[in-house]
Amino acid sequence: MAEEWTQTLGAGPLLGIAAGAVVLILFLVIKVRLHAFLTLILVSLLTAIATGIPAGDIVGVLVGGFGGTLGNVALLIGLGAILGRLIESSGGAKAVADSMVRVFGEKRAAFALGLTSLLLGFPIFFDAGLIVMLPIIFAVARRIGGKNLLLYGYSGAAAFSVMHVFLPPHPGPVAASEFFEANLGIVLLVGIVIAFPTWYVSGYLWAKFVNSRYPMIVPSLFGGKDDDLPQNPPKTSTVAWILALPLLLIFLNTGLDALRSIGVVDADELWVQSLTLIGTAPVALLITVLVALLVLGRFRGENGSALEKLVEGTLGPVASVILITGAGGMFGGVLRESGIGDALSGSLADLGLPVIFAAYVIAVILRVAQGSATVALVTTAGLIAPAVTAGDFSMVQVAAITLAAAAGSVFASHVNDSGFWLVGRLMNMDVKTTLKTWTVQQAIESVVGFALVLVIYAIF
Repeated sequence: MAEEWTQTLGAGPLLGIAAGAVVLILFLVIKVRLHAFLTLILVSLLTAIATGIPAGDIVGVLVGGFGGTLGNVALLIGLGAILGRLIESSGGAKAVADSMVRVFGEKRAAFALGLTSLLLGFPIFFDAGLIVMLPIIFAVARRIGGKNLLLYGYSGAAAFSVMHVFLPPHPGPVAASEFFEANLGIVLLVGIVIAFPTWYVSGYLWAKFVNSRYPMIVPSLFGGKDDDLPQNPPKTSTVAWILALPLLLIFLNTGLDALRSIGVVDADELWVQSLTLIGTAPVALLITVLVALLVLGRFRGENGSALEKLVEGTLGPVASVILITGAGGMFGGVLRESGIGDALSGSLADLGLPVIFAAYVIAVILRVAQGSATVALVTTAGLIAPAVTAGDFSMVQVAAITLAAAAGSVFASHVNDSGFWLVGRLMNMDVKTTLKTWTVQQAIESVVGFALVLVIYAIF
């Protein structure tokens, strides 16, 4: 592999190559109409060659970027899709949708879905939470009718994004907190303070705006058909408990982590390891899928062969989502392996900005250049950690700097980010529409979050 290879190109040429690669992707997908999966593989290969990665290492870099991304999302997408299809096909999603419209009314349904997604997004990662919640979101949108995909879809998706970016126990703010030696509890409190207004502006209000500009019909989800709903749907409370199960299991894991960190429980004990295992996201979703197969399938009279066909019919449509998401991760992986992050880090180290501004600006540039929010955040934290730990900052100010870097790391998701492809494909949008709606949403989320963090920094 490429550990022994040293990049000789500077930041300028590397940025030029990256920009050219992005333009080529857009041209091939939008103008030539080449499938996104093939486009991303082709451009990843050409970018690896152009940036000078040794020929013997290129295939390993491509496969590593592809596999590294799929390792994080393939299980979550697959299991989440099965769970979502079970909820949808049983009539459970429609039952929940009817209840939400009855309780909140049609005008407040999108707002209520966003708030629900904020709560669900606290323990569960962005991709898993979005996939599990989409059947409910789409069912509510269909229940109210009209071309309202973006109003409901983005109200929910933005909520999961905000929680994933700004709140522990999600990995970004946790990693940055460790670099900056920030108090994780204060980071959590500041994150909670800014989460709702950030979502309201960049999620709910933006969703209302783009829905008026780009009205789109809600697509079928995971290969399902709208006219397949049974006559005996489950109760809303049953669906709610099934949706809550993975969240409770993941919360259990989070609580054990906290208890281990303060020495209350021993991480080596078997019962702690067992509970930690079932609280990891893939295992929690697997358990929930098995419960759903029983409660929404067997216990309602569905036989094994019908459930097997349902699962099989679900995995086919999501295979495209998984492969394209992995290919997006491949492209981002090539950019990272090329050394663009290291080259930019050296160029950005002496910006001369106040620390909180430097944290945000560096994270924004790294995010746009190479795609990975985690890499952008961790690299930024490594660059400015000495200035933060040596500075005379209050604990609240350190937390604000931490979240400023987190805000920068979400800026303007585009074609080098696997999340861009995940959202676009799940909502059946073309690349141009995803750029005009989701990329801008992520930029607004970043700017609004940073502005709120800046206010807190100035006050405390």
